[in-house]
Amino acid sequence: MKRHLAALLLVLPLLVACTEPQYPRDTEGTLLRATDGELVVGASAHRPHIDVSDGGEVSGPEAEIVMSFAESIGAEIQWVQGSESELMEQLKIGELDVVAGGLTSDSPWSTHAALTRPYGAAVGPDGKERKLVLATRLGENALLSALERHLIDEGLQP
Repeated sequence: MKRHLAALLLVLPLLVACTEPQYPRDTEGTLLRATDGELVVGASAHRPHIDVSDGGEVSGPEAEIVMSFAESIGAEIQWVQGSESELMEQLKIGELDVVAGGLTSDSPWSTHAALTRPYGAAVGPDGKERKLVLATRLGENALLSALERHLIDEGLQP
């Protein structure tokens, strides 16, 4: 009996490890929910990177990147428009999955969001080059990794 119990105690952790989800993981399951579902994206107008028309149409290079990513995971996009500060607060509390709006790698929003690796560059108003990024919710590491893999697959880099 003791041998069987000892064998079970040795095998049980291995079985548990086999059922453990893959890493990285999302704390709130965002990628799993969005895949073949809905990706909620905040759009802050910041030409030429992203534009929001009076009629609510979202366009521009960043919008195309996000639409391409959504297509790659089979998601429909629900666009939410607002100022950068409003959208970052919504991202922080989990109302948004991604924020696009000409964000740069030196963004002050690192306490509110996880920023992707730079996918491009633009010259700021001070004449200095800035690296462009997108933002995801903190802790949603599977979503962040999938988005970064998509940026790499699309050949986007600064």
